[in-house]
Amino acid sequence: MIQTAQLFITCIVDTLYPEVGESVVRVLRRAGVRVEFPGQQTCCGQPAFNAGLRSEARRMAEYNLRILEATSGPVILPSGSCTAMIRHGYLELFDGDSTWLDKAKALAERTYEFSEFLVDVLAIEDFQARFDGKLTYHASCHLLRDLGVRRQPHELLSAVRNAEIIELPHNDECCGFGGLFSIEHPHISSAMLARKLANIQTTGADLVVSCDAGCITNINGGLHRQGKLPLAVHLAQILDDHEP
Repeated sequence: MIQTAQLFITCIVDTLYPEVGESVVRVLRRAGVRVEFPGQQTCCGQPAFNAGLRSEARRMAEYNLRILEATSGPVILPSGSCTAMIRHGYLELFDGDSTWLDKAKALAERTYEFSEFLVDVLAIEDFQARFDGKLTYHASCHLLRDLGVRRQPHELLSAVRNAEIIELPHNDECCGFGGLFSIEHPHISSAMLARKLANIQTTGADLVVSCDAGCITNINGGLHRQGKLPLAVHLAQILDDHEP
């Protein structure tokens, strides 16, 4: 059993969704994990990395490596996007620099996305969660394509009591956010989001579950502009609503 894990909270969760971070901590603790939070952590560097600002991204990566190499246990992130940056982006940033590359590889080997950690490391799928209604699942791009995490969220959701899981048509299609993509290509992004919202509507789901706060923000923003209530929530929030 994992005794201690480090929580890397991510910028969007820290800034917009602290309740998601609290749910992550409660779920991990129910699984018997002692959660530590390295307070000096900062952005993983992905926005700068994706914008081509490699020197700026490298400075953030070096900073986080120094912070996290002083800790023990797996590093858990409630984001496929930020997990992919640490597992893959850091290796690209330090390619050719053996000292820093070795540090980046060591961190990558103990870094996990939240659902991946629960299912693949802890081997726990049933958290006695309960939801009285219909749920559908949106697969975020980095989680699915960069990390290959597909079945884990589905397995966790399938164990939620009273929940009816509705398959989201084209659930693996991008919601149109993509960080800087939505800024640099707003018309394409808007069209992708409109398609995603239309597919969500066909499910009749009460909530759409995702593992990335960026997707949650984009989907709920689109719904708000349509005059509709927000539907998107993080997986941790569903698992946190458990039967006593």
